[in-house]
Amino acid sequence: MRIPPRITAALTLTAALLLGTGTGTGTATAAPAAVGDICYSALPSQAHDTLDLIEAGGPYPYPQDGTVFQNREALLPQHTSGYYHECTVKTPGSSTRGARRIVTGEEQREDYYTADHYASFDLVDYAC
Repeated sequence: MRIPPRITAALTLTAALLLGTGTGTGTATAAPAAVGDICYSALPSQAHDTLDLIEAGGPYPYPQDGTVFQNREALLPQHTSGYYHECTVKTPGSSTRGARRIVTGEEQREDYYTADHYASFDLVDYAC
C-alpha cells in the first residue's frame, strides 16, 4: 500500500513538531523560470479527477501512478529524492497514458500540471 506523499509529509511534520526535529524534506533552491501557474478552474476535468484520487490516496488507474518523480529535467525546485511523486492525467481517446501528469510535492497543495510530458510545468493555483 502506498501512502500518499501529502499524508507522509503531514505525519513527518507532526512528528517534527512533537519531537522538535527538522522535517527532513530537503531544502529547496530558487524556483526555476520554466514553471508557470494555472488556475485550478482552468485545468481539464481529468486533472481534477487525478487530484481527487491523489487526495484520496488512490486507487490509481496505472501502476506508475504514485511513484517518485525524479525531476531529471530540473524544471521544478530542487529537493531531495522522493520529494515529488507523479500521477497520470487521462487523455480522452488515447490508448496509452498520454503526456499529461500531475506532479505533487510534499507541501500541502504543491501540485504541478504538465500537458507535455515534463517539458514544462504549471503550479496549480487553487485560489482561482
